[in-house]
Amino acid sequence: MQYILMMAGPAGEGGQQPGNPLMNFLPILIMFALLYFLMIMPQQKRQKEMQKMLDSLQVNDKVVTSSGILGRVVTIKPDKNTIMVEIDETNHVRVEFQRGAVVEVIRPEGSPKA
Repeated sequence: MQYILMMAGPAGEGGQQPGNPLMNFLPILIMFALLYFLMIMPQQKRQKEMQKMLDSLQVNDKVVTSSGILGRVVTIKPDKNTIMVEIDETNHVRVEFQRGAVVEVIRPEGSPKA
């Protein structure tokens, strides 16, 4: 009985030979490629744009911080990586922020983006 089952096993499969092992990993490689192009690359692009914006900060730029505070850059301290933002012009209220807390530079309409 075992002899009959052993003889029927490979012949029953049609005599297929094992495929290329690279073809088994192809779907996984395609998924990683899609992950890279759809998620990782755009995030890196956003980080580069954010760093470019932070590097181009200048005194008197109007900025928005991550906490939603609007103000004007008064001083930039590159050694401490901080900026001083004036949030009230009449009372001259100034707050010191980490440079990375700035999320947007507000430019007047008609001025070119840096």
